[in-house]
Amino acid sequence: QVHLVESGGGLVQAGGSLSVSCAASGMSFTDRAMGWYRQAPGKQRELVAGINSGDSTNYADSVKGRFTISRDNAKNTVTLQMNNLKPEDTAVYYCVTGRQGLRFGFESAVEYWGQGTQVTVST
Repeated sequence: QVHLVESGGGLVQAGGSLSVSCAASGMSFTDRAMGWYRQAPGKQRELVAGINSGDSTNYADSVKGRFTISRDNAKNTVTLQMNNLKPEDTAVYYCVTGRQGLRFGFESAVEYWGQGTQVTVST
């Protein structure tokens, strides 16, 4: 059974940095695309960043240049480094895994979701 466990969320001031990590188990990690979605209250869920098995990445326009997604195939983890955070980045962040099309924002390619971790950016 696939398990995705996020860690590292929290409260940070605007302009600060935070990283969230996801530990995956129960799957062949190197074969799968990984990504991070987020959902803010009253807003639609959106893909923040995705990375495929070949380390190609995609980002939402709103986070380009500020967020970096990376994966460690030896540890079965994926990390989202978030810099220059803004109040509008406040959301629950979900780790996801699935088929390679995941990194382009095709939610139909997502096969498993983590439980989510809260990121709150204060002004």
